[in-house]
Amino acid sequence: MIKDYFSLSIRSLKRRKLRSWLTIIGIFIGVAAIVVFITLGQGLENYINEQFEQVGGDKIMVQGKTLGPPGSATNPKLILTKKNVETIKNIRGVEDAAGALVRTTPIKFRDEVEVVMVSGLNEEYIDIFGDIDALEIIEGRQLRDSDRFKAVVGYNHAFGDLWEKRARVRNSLEIEGKKFEIIGVIKKQGNPYDDASVWIQKDVMKDLLNIVDDEGVILVKTKKGYNPENVAEDIKRKLRKERNEGEGQETFTVQTFSQLLETFTSILDVVQAIFIGIASISLIVGGIGIMNTMYTSVLERTKEIGTMKAVGARNSDILLIFLIESGMIGLMGGFIGLALGMGMSKAVEYVVVNIYGIGLLKITFDPATILSVLLFSFVVGSISGVLPAMQASKLKPVDALRYE
Repeated sequence: MIKDYFSLSIRSLKRRKLRSWLTIIGIFIGVAAIVVFITLGQGLENYINEQFEQVGGDKIMVQGKTLGPPGSATNPKLILTKKNVETIKNIRGVEDAAGALVRTTPIKFRDEVEVVMVSGLNEEYIDIFGDIDALEIIEGRQLRDSDRFKAVVGYNHAFGDLWEKRARVRNSLEIEGKKFEIIGVIKKQGNPYDDASVWIQKDVMKDLLNIVDDEGVILVKTKKGYNPENVAEDIKRKLRKERNEGEGQETFTVQTFSQLLETFTSILDVVQAIFIGIASISLIVGGIGIMNTMYTSVLERTKEIGTMKAVGARNSDILLIFLIESGMIGLMGGFIGLALGMGMSKAVEYVVVNIYGIGLLKITFDPATILSVLLFSFVVGSISGVLPAMQASKLKPVDALRYE
């Protein structure tokens, strides 16, 4: 019986091809937009998860409470110190800890000047991070402790449009009046600040900027067998005591990489939900279009409904026929929207990865998501057809057959 209802619905839609297609358009545009936002969001989340997995869950980040980048604080109370690093190293469960300096500083290349983020690093800090994309050198080599007046630069210096003439390995940059030879170029990160950054040896940066023992950020690696969350709590307690600060009044933050990942994904989920909500508006419009089409269909098929009732069709049969028909419109819109959305997502991934060289997206299509989108489309179509279907089911056979 249900099979007959579906066959009847399909034949009805074929008879009104133009109207059916115009109605379907309103559905598949909304579905395509939702699929694009879901897949791009999942792709970005997959990339973030992959990066955090590379870094490892055994890392902890300590930095001063500031709205700007690490090391941008001007209030002495917010600045971390070398003493803090030594304190953290002596905490039970800490394998190693190292600080890095970060300052926004003017740099000069040929006759051009740009203000970028300059980081003072040492090999210990780089080793704690391990092998991750953010540290990958695509030209030249990585920074060493013995490198006096050498620099590693972000992607945009050598391959982007930061300078009129690109700065490559063996060229020189000028920082605070001192020449620094470029020895390496970092892989593209996709973040304009990171891609324009410059890394130099930490002690050299201290001498240049007259820094005594400030630390912009402290990276901590925990020992195997220790819970990073517990170690992070111990770090908070020790630093509060050392800096004479009460609980809840800390001038610093201590976050495990798991907590940082949760923060990133929470923000991403909120942004994704907002965009999906906006895209859903077109689905509502599409649903109204289905309702209008179904009302028109009821009027056109009044005599047909009367005939079906005259030969024994019940109200529930008529109701089900029209609900299936409206659901089929939604489902067809869902199929087209799904295909279009998947194609658009893959196109975005291709452009981002192959043209712009940013590996931020890894698009995958979850079967559960695909089925959910199709089911959702069918449900939207069916719900939109409820009122017209109820109107059709309540028609009296005599009145329907006499309808002109």
